[in-house]
Amino acid sequence: MVNNKLVLHIIRFFFLVLAQVLVFNNLNFLGYINPMVYILFFYWYPVKENKAILLIASFFLGLTIDMFSDTMAIHTAACVTIAYLRSGIMRFCFGVNYDFQNFKMSSTTTLQQVTFLALLILFHHLIFFSLEIFSFSNLLLILKKVLIVGSATLLLCLLIKSLFSTQKK
Repeated sequence: MVNNKLVLHIIRFFFLVLAQVLVFNNLNFLGYINPMVYILFFYWYPVKENKAILLIASFFLGLTIDMFSDTMAIHTAACVTIAYLRSGIMRFCFGVNYDFQNFKMSSTTTLQQVTFLALLILFHHLIFFSLEIFSFSNLLLILKKVLIVGSATLLLCLLIKSLFSTQKK
């Protein structure tokens, strides 16, 4: 059982890296909208798993995306930061339910799940575009990119999440 879950997470990791590098890095909607769907890794990562492993995996996820995207560790910094903030975001979205040992993402409402994913994307994009532009004189450009690219990322992540959902209805 444990090996099946581990294999599933490894497959998701490689699928998201390949999808990001081969497909979504080459999409340029309106010239600058590149959705970052690899953020789904942080959404799909098990709730009660070891957080040190999440930080290490997020480092390698970001580093792999950076190597193929030539972005000099911007993805890595954003990934490690949202991996660190993930439990706080979950506590904010799911409240006291998150603190119980038997918490499962499937037992939450759709609104809570979308809010969790949207906050992951928001924090990731704020860090990513702040480091990419690296100038607070261009704060409106940073916010514009966060809003537009974040919306496209959220839309595609929700689509991918619904396509590969393991919930039984």
